[in-house]
Amino acid sequence: MNTGRHRRNFWIGNGVLAVAMLTLFFMGPLSDALGIWAAVLWMVLAAVGMALVMSDKTGEPPSPD
Repeated sequence: MNTGRHRRNFWIGNGVLAVAMLTLFFMGPLSDALGIWAAVLWMVLAAVGMALVMSDKTGEPPSPD
């Protein structure tokens, strides 16, 4: 039975997604410094974060209350 606890990959993925969000907030200065690579960096961070979050799935949905 699933107790609602998440594995480490879920929390690491959320941390990576938080960093991706911060890159969006500072996209102007980042694009001045890195050029197109700022957008590439954001896309890579978002993809890695989502992959880590989605890898935490157990395969069976929780039972209704």
